[in-house]
Amino acid sequence: MFSSLSLFIGARFSRAKRRNKMVSFISLSSTIGIAVGVAVIIIGLSAMNGFERELKNRVLSVVPHGEFEGVRAPVSNWQNMVQQAQQSPHVVAAAPYVRFTALAEKDTNLKAIEVRGVDKALEGKVSSLVNFVEPKAWAQFQADQQQVILGKGVAEQLAVTPGDYITLMIPEESRSAKVQAPRRVRVKVAGLLTLNGQIDHNLVLLPLKDAQAYSRLGDAVTGVSIKVDNVLNATAIVREVGDTLNDYVYLRSWQQKYGFLYRDIQLVRTIIYLVMVLVIGVATFNIVSTLMMAVKDRASEIAILRTMGAKDGLIKRIFVWQGVFSGVLGSVFGSLAGVVIALNLTNLIKGLERLIGHHFLSGDIYFVDFLPSQVVASDVLMVSGTAIVLSLLATWYPASRASRLNPATVLSAK
Repeated sequence: MFSSLSLFIGARFSRAKRRNKMVSFISLSSTIGIAVGVAVIIIGLSAMNGFERELKNRVLSVVPHGEFEGVRAPVSNWQNMVQQAQQSPHVVAAAPYVRFTALAEKDTNLKAIEVRGVDKALEGKVSSLVNFVEPKAWAQFQADQQQVILGKGVAEQLAVTPGDYITLMIPEESRSAKVQAPRRVRVKVAGLLTLNGQIDHNLVLLPLKDAQAYSRLGDAVTGVSIKVDNVLNATAIVREVGDTLNDYVYLRSWQQKYGFLYRDIQLVRTIIYLVMVLVIGVATFNIVSTLMMAVKDRASEIAILRTMGAKDGLIKRIFVWQGVFSGVLGSVFGSLAGVVIALNLTNLIKGLERLIGHHFLSGDIYFVDFLPSQVVASDVLMVSGTAIVLSLLATWYPASRASRLNPATVLSAK
């Protein structure tokens, strides 16, 4: 489409010193605007990719994809429920659990917590909890040892470390109207669960047998958790499996508690795509102004080319190339800057937090307490490609105006 002559002349026009300083300023501002827009969009998309990665690798690898919890009473024949759940082709694994709320006490510090009793052997099949606990602590995590694994946030609020003892105050169920004092159990902190997020601030792990004893369930459990093969279709799978169970159970999936996080990430990503087009589009409008002024600035050169036999198409292509140079230059520098910043975004934000003494993401509110980032090559190519395409479209009208200049009129005015 483009001849070598138009490319050569367009490059000369772009590099040559312009007689009009305003043209040079607008040209530079358009290039900088495209570069800044491309860099910001790449950084924003990388942050959204990072949040999605952490949601999948941290939250969804730890929380159950689905749960079946007894309605009228605890689940006594949980072994049968596990077998029934695993008969579904979409269920990867199933494991029993005991769940109750309690108060953790250490000296004058109190913290409301969610206690989850897990079977060490089966829990590893439905979640990746073991990956976020020290190997030594997980290896020693046995029943009848009066020990717990605390979330890191819980440990910080109670000011305890592994090896310390805390007291669990477990509420007693009473059929009478009288309020009963909670049962107190003294346990040792065997290790910490470190997820760097909201789960750390309310979760405490117990061996399944100990949790059954503390909550006086006997051999029964609160429910059965499952891991599915398609995490985004967990709700439908849980409903399908629930219909096959013999027990009357509540059906829960991760989407009921954490689904809004995934939807918010996708919504923000869509908004960023829209903003990308608008921001880069506004920046490319400067290319129109630059080329319109460049056409006026280079009118005599255009007239000379026309008198030498240059066709309309050649004149158009010269100014198309000149505009594309600004878009390509801005896209390249913006992509490089965006990728470099995005690759180091987590460390940069941590450094800024230390500098100003303020933590942007609190672990007891958000599911992560740091700003993650993940650069995806397709996002970089899409953003830079969009900038180049919009730059190309912005050159069409000024190039058409240049091709319609009358050489006689221009040269006679000179």
